[in-house]
Amino acid sequence: MFGKLKAQFFSKLIRKYFRGASSLAALALLFVVPVFAQLGAPAGTAPGTQAAQLPLSGRTAQSGGSVKTSEAPAPSTTATVNTLSPSVQVQGAYAGSTPGVAKMPFNGKLGLREAIVRGLAFNLGQTGATQTMRQADGQRKVALSGLLPNLNGTINENVQTTDLRAEGFRFNLPGSVIPAVIGPFNYIDLRAHLSQSIFDFAAINNYRAASEIAKANRYSAQDARELIVLAVGGAYLQTIAARARMASEDAQLQSANAVFDQSKQQFGQGLIAKVDADRNEVQALTHQQRLLSLKNDLAKQKINLARMIGLPPNDQYDLSDEVPFAPAAPLTVEAALAQAFQQRADLKAADSQMRAAERAHAAARAERYPSLGATADYGGIGVNTSQLQTTYTAGASLKFPSGKAAKPRETFSRPMPRSTSAAPSTKT
Repeated sequence: MFGKLKAQFFSKLIRKYFRGASSLAALALLFVVPVFAQLGAPAGTAPGTQAAQLPLSGRTAQSGGSVKTSEAPAPSTTATVNTLSPSVQVQGAYAGSTPGVAKMPFNGKLGLREAIVRGLAFNLGQTGATQTMRQADGQRKVALSGLLPNLNGTINENVQTTDLRAEGFRFNLPGSVIPAVIGPFNYIDLRAHLSQSIFDFAAINNYRAASEIAKANRYSAQDARELIVLAVGGAYLQTIAARARMASEDAQLQSANAVFDQSKQQFGQGLIAKVDADRNEVQALTHQQRLLSLKNDLAKQKINLARMIGLPPNDQYDLSDEVPFAPAAPLTVEAALAQAFQQRADLKAADSQMRAAERAHAAARAERYPSLGATADYGGIGVNTSQLQTTYTAGASLKFPSGKAAKPRETFSRPMPRSTSAAPSTKT
């Protein structure tokens, strides 16, 4: 009768927790439940698997920097037409780097390809993205370890005495004396322990979420490489443009000085007025001031470029490449959108983060489901190593999550007047 009631009880539990499951899983649990089953979390056992918390998503939270492109109108020196001057704004980690001269020697001549290679090797944006990717991969391995077999071994050597009265032996036998304390006695136990999670929905979804986070960080690292190429390439082109502007201004200064020298000679011969010679002198001084400003701008551009690629922060180097103008290939809006959806790494990272959030939500829901595990140990126990006897233990456990404790209800009390007594009221 008891066995029949027990079978009915377990069948109701299985229908409750596995409603909608496949018949194969339900059949497997029917054979496992009679081995060992327990309701709730007994004292001394570890709690069930909980859903892992996901990190915050977004490029700013992971990399700590940004690279943006912009265009601003630049006033023309001839006061005719204003032109658009493109610029690359680099902020945060992408603006710095680790020292790289010791690892990659530098001869004082910097080409565009070498600048990009140094940026990918020493820029702080790539370093931070790589470390974040390694951390996410480690978390994925930690989540995977909860699903793999756990094998360890122990060696115990015990020397023990036992108090019989403390253990409950408090009786006397006629004609014999039972000692209160027995021992000491010793034994040695050499044993290997194996534990394996067979069926745990929360652990499985935690591993899948960690795998998606690791994939998202790999895409973020790829996106960081693309941003570094944009930042370093843009800084290199801006430095070339600054050098070209300085060369143009230097040529204009030489022309203005020649005109001023000619006007001084003409003024000395009385051919022109003093005001014309002064006007040419002011023009030459203006070009000289612009040349000094452009030299300072070139030095700042070279220092910013050096900071991005691991070189010493100074302008003591030369650019060896001249990048001529080349028009971009024609591209329609539809083709640009299709290429962006297919190749942009930040979009793929956001997609992986979305799937990781779905897996984490599934892991949180799976905390209500039971988990199935198996444990076993095998070893020898005896008085010494030459008298060991082989013993083993094997078991399976089906753990049902216990219900959460009810939240204590808040109570409020209202003080009664001290000088009056409440009279009973009647209701009709």
